[in-house]
Amino acid sequence: MEALHRPSPGAPHIAPPAREFAMRFSSTPRGARLARRLVSHRLDDWGYGYASPLNETLTLIAAELAANAVRHGHVPGRDFEVRLTESPDVLRVEVSDTRTERTPPAVAEFPAPEAESGRGLLLVGHLAARWGTAPRPAAPGKTVWAECPR
Repeated sequence: MEALHRPSPGAPHIAPPAREFAMRFSSTPRGARLARRLVSHRLDDWGYGYASPLNETLTLIAAELAANAVRHGHVPGRDFEVRLTESPDVLRVEVSDTRTERTPPAVAEFPAPEAESGRGLLLVGHLAARWGTAPRPAAPGKTVWAECPR
């Protein structure tokens, strides 16, 4: 589903994105898997083949952010949203949820060696050129975004 341009939180946009995809998903593991698959399919439709480095990188980032939205941003009865935009210089993925009080740290921290989780944002920080968080405009919650140069 193609959507109209809406300014994305976290970074100013000078021009509207060339292409944009946005969709809401149920805040469940199944919704997170579907979000990951649709990001990969949309990137392929836009000319970034499934095996291309940008498709693989952004799909992995989208998977991590969607999983975090389900695990840490879940509010019963509320969905999360994924937005993928292509601008002249960058591809950007955003995941928004409705949980305001659970915001990721500004800098991803290393978990204890025996910890079973906590490495997702480290992975996002390593793969993306930039990432961050911002409050959702006109709605409760937050958006976590990541950008990769084209």
